[in-house]
Amino acid sequence: MRNAGPELRRPQIRFSNGRGSVSALIPLAFLTLSPLYGATPVRFGGAVSGLVTNSGGAPQPGATVSLFNQQAKLLQKSYTDLAGNFSFGDLLPDLYSVQVSLATFVPASRERVPVRPGMRSLLEVSLSKVFSSIQVVSTVPAPGGLMSDDWKWTLRTDSSLRPVLRLLPTAPLPATSATTKTAAFHNSSGMVKISASDNSLTNAASDQADLGTQFAFATSLYSRSQVRVSGDLGYASTGMPAAAIRTTFRQQIAGATPSVSVTMRQMNVPSRVGQGMLGNPGDSPLPTLRTISFSMSDRAQLSDALSLSYGSELDTVSFLNRLQYFSPWAKLTYETGHGHLDMVFTSGNAQPGLDSRDRNDDLRNELAALSLLPRLSESGGAIKVQRGDDYEIGYTQTIGSMEYRVSAYHQYISNAGLMIANADSTLFAGDLLPSMFNSSATFDAGNISDFGYTLSATRSLGIHHKLTVSYGTLGVMTPDQEKSSIADAASLRRAISASDRQAIALRSSGTFKHTGTRYVASYQFADLKSSVAMASFSTQPDRTEPGLNIAFRQPIPFFPGSVGRMEATAEMRNLLAQGYLPLAMTNGTQLLVVNNPRVFRGGLAFIF
Repeated sequence: MRNAGPELRRPQIRFSNGRGSVSALIPLAFLTLSPLYGATPVRFGGAVSGLVTNSGGAPQPGATVSLFNQQAKLLQKSYTDLAGNFSFGDLLPDLYSVQVSLATFVPASRERVPVRPGMRSLLEVSLSKVFSSIQVVSTVPAPGGLMSDDWKWTLRTDSSLRPVLRLLPTAPLPATSATTKTAAFHNSSGMVKISASDNSLTNAASDQADLGTQFAFATSLYSRSQVRVSGDLGYASTGMPAAAIRTTFRQQIAGATPSVSVTMRQMNVPSRVGQGMLGNPGDSPLPTLRTISFSMSDRAQLSDALSLSYGSELDTVSFLNRLQYFSPWAKLTYETGHGHLDMVFTSGNAQPGLDSRDRNDDLRNELAALSLLPRLSESGGAIKVQRGDDYEIGYTQTIGSMEYRVSAYHQYISNAGLMIANADSTLFAGDLLPSMFNSSATFDAGNISDFGYTLSATRSLGIHHKLTVSYGTLGVMTPDQEKSSIADAASLRRAISASDRQAIALRSSGTFKHTGTRYVASYQFADLKSSVAMASFSTQPDRTEPGLNIAFRQPIPFFPGSVGRMEATAEMRNLLAQGYLPLAMTNGTQLLVVNNPRVFRGGLAFIF
């Protein structure tokens, strides 16, 4: 029999009858003689080792391997040898994160790598220029560990322990990373939505478009990344159909979740209004609007209470002319014992998704980002894009079932777009851009600036409903009585100026328990006579749209046992048609300016 060393010094040895008396003398003899031998001490720690290769299987020497604890703190750093191997030893039993980086390759990372006492976790790292991955191949005993081969051999050969080991002959073996290898694509979900509306532009103030058929798909990649693809398709009787597609890649790296998105859109101008406004003859093809956007976002936990979310977007627009612009944004959040303080900065495009009330619904958030178009206008025959610099600060505190919030904002908008309903094709030639979705047109009102504040209180009505009451200021555009003579585009810009209105808003949201119906209803009351609401760049959740707005999502029973579900959706915006601004021109005609049109929309969504 081989020298079992200190592994036999265990108090678990029990003798239930006389048959174990002979076998008991052997370990007792070793216990007596063990001080005479230089036995290796028992190791209670574990280890992590691995092999780094490229996509072709060739070892990669010189790769940087970093080991982090669960608090994302760097513990050790190592480099792979000539054979691509690395190792971390004497680790306390816990869960760790491993990150591997090498020039010309995409970094690979893996969280929740288990380390057990006396065991070594073996990792297989594959570096690639597109997708890099780390797999936990197996867990083997570490040299000098508690569970050595000699100790396993002793357990197998001890006759007194065999009946105990046979009590559960059909018990399944514990799952390990070697037996439960994660598939490349898993946790997939998708949605297909078909909707109809009396106006494809569902929100003129923010240019949210719904072309009729939307789809979204999301899947996880090696448990560390996620890929999301969404699209919006329209119908065109002539020419190329309107379409938009968006792809997002998000990866978890050492506690951070950076994401990169690419969005492409193609829209056509309706012939009935575009020919006259753009000066094209009847048989000349109208230009096609094409946009492409590259955006990125990330989040950093600066301390236990302080976090920073930031990102940027680069847009390229091609229509009558070509233009590019950059849109950075950042949000700093400080958590207190009963609330949080937010400071937000956005420049360029609006970022309404920074305070989304449905953050867990990635598919719907992707469709909302896809539908948000840049707001274009025409000035002097050149295409302009509406941009805004928005600064906001807000504090939220929760006391019992009540949530109180106070916020203030300042927004400066350049090339502010006004929507003129049913515009004549000969009106303001070179200063009026036809809409991509209806017979309206966008007018460039110039630059405007606005300050405001909001006070709100939210009460939870049980666990299914919430009611919010808010009071504050609303930025509006109102005509100047002394400059109300409108004859051309320049006089219209002089006649419109920014102003403030006091506003009070009610908002209710929740879910009906028995039917599963989800609803959001809001109403904002303000003195909007002879004024129209400005484009809102605010990201605060207590900013409510003007008028009466109602939205429903109703689950529909589907086939029993099916993996998917169906939902019927209904949305009604500005039911009371508030915020419409009629303007009289010197030639006797009248303009109707509206930035929040009344829209009815319904749809059917299949979610799987």
